[in-house]
Amino acid sequence: MRKEDIKSLISEKKMIAILRNVSEDKIIPTVEALIEGGVSLLEVTFDHNHSNYITNTSDKIRGIKEAFGEDVQVGAGTVLTPEEVVEAVKAGAEFIISPNVDEKVIEKTIELGKISIPGALTPTEAVIADRHGADYIKLFPAGELGHDFIKAFMGPLNHLAFLAVGGISPTNIQRYLNTGITGVGVGGSLVLAHAIEKNDYRKITEVAKLFNSNIYQFGGNTYEKSN
Repeated sequence: MRKEDIKSLISEKKMIAILRNVSEDKIIPTVEALIEGGVSLLEVTFDHNHSNYITNTSDKIRGIKEAFGEDVQVGAGTVLTPEEVVEAVKAGAEFIISPNVDEKVIEKTIELGKISIPGALTPTEAVIADRHGADYIKLFPAGELGHDFIKAFMGPLNHLAFLAVGGISPTNIQRYLNTGITGVGVGGSLVLAHAIEKNDYRKITEVAKLFNSNIYQFGGNTYEKSN
């Protein structure tokens, strides 16, 4: 899928599911459950505590793409170096998400024709990220910052596109979308660790549908309309 098409998908779907520390034997059924719930954007994070983390995460991204093809668009998360960008893109990552603003990571992502989503916590960081070509700015931790803070933060920077990550739930997602952000990243409140442990993938599908129902009520996402 072309970069601009994926950006359109982010604007439409408004939610990226974050898969952090999901084991290789659990990741395919987890993704299948998310897709059944209407999710089509995934972030697979690098775990820098893992001794072979680049290969481990790259294999997961590659496995998802091989299993589901264009049913899902996959990005890499917690990307800290240009090397990680290169390996993630080789595996099939379409967007690169970082917790920080690293000029070299942003520039390598843009060079490879992928979507850059660095994390920022101050207006200065957001402007620097934009200057180096970032497509979106990740605001984290959104739950601790609160939607009022995010709305005020974005006021003088309303020419930039923001994603809110951290602390997003089915009950508060509409309040965050009302701030004017493009979308959200959702981890533990969607990719439920206890459900994965018990192989209760139906629960993940149910929660994904609840998220998407609230997004649809807000005015985004065609999932409800087409199902």
